[in-house]
Amino acid sequence: MATFHVMTGAGESFARPVVNRIGIADVFDALKRGYDDFMEKPSHYVFLCLMYPIAGVFLTLWTSGANLLPMVFPLMAGFVLIGPIAAIGLYEISRRREAGLDASWTHALDVRHSPALPSIVAVGLMLCGLFVVWLVTAQTLYSNLLGEVFPRSMADFFRQVFGTSEGMQLIIWGNLIGFVFALVVLAMTVITFPLLLDRDVGAVAAVTASIRATVLNPVPVLLWGLIVAALLVIGTIPVFAGLALVIPILGHATWHLYRKLIGREGEVTA
Repeated sequence: MATFHVMTGAGESFARPVVNRIGIADVFDALKRGYDDFMEKPSHYVFLCLMYPIAGVFLTLWTSGANLLPMVFPLMAGFVLIGPIAAIGLYEISRRREAGLDASWTHALDVRHSPALPSIVAVGLMLCGLFVVWLVTAQTLYSNLLGEVFPRSMADFFRQVFGTSEGMQLIIWGNLIGFVFALVVLAMTVITFPLLLDRDVGAVAAVTASIRATVLNPVPVLLWGLIVAALLVIGTIPVFAGLALVIPILGHATWHLYRKLIGREGEVTA
């Protein structure tokens, strides 16, 4: 029954939420609303999200110390793939604020009581699987172009990447492959987690609704993806510290984007 529940949701039938058409202005409005949510209690959210820059610094130090320098960029880029998981608690806070309920940061942990938790875990595992596939792909590409032996210093690494034709191929192909991974994850999860928190429709129905929303609104959703990627890059520049600000704003904004993309419960598809 747990598997069936993940597939179909609490209603034991395949849900098909209404998908709305939105414009570019709606994307920026969602971002503004996310900023407003963040400014309600900014210090609380910064505290809640400090784990992300700390984790980023730890991963960088670990890969450097383990002579895995070529994996630093794939790890940082891969954060975009698992970013939707990192913001689940923030979606819950925005949901509560919208409903007029207490929206203190401790309610970010209420996700563990959600009836859709099995579905959330299932989609989270899917994203973690894609993250692992991305890392293996990046390592394989590096090994095929620059060899199995990783450089032992940052200088050697930059010399390999920017000073050889193989390094330029690595940059070009790595970014193209990374873009495909990011595009797939964006289409599959742009509103998946907020939808599951709002309505227990099941993992498959939520992912399907996210893909439908992307197909119906390719330009706004792609713009949203570019905004997310750009802000995450900016957030990582000052030793990952900016992620403590970027993650909560994007998390809250994602909830408002979901509200614009998916019709209210009770509406039916044409």
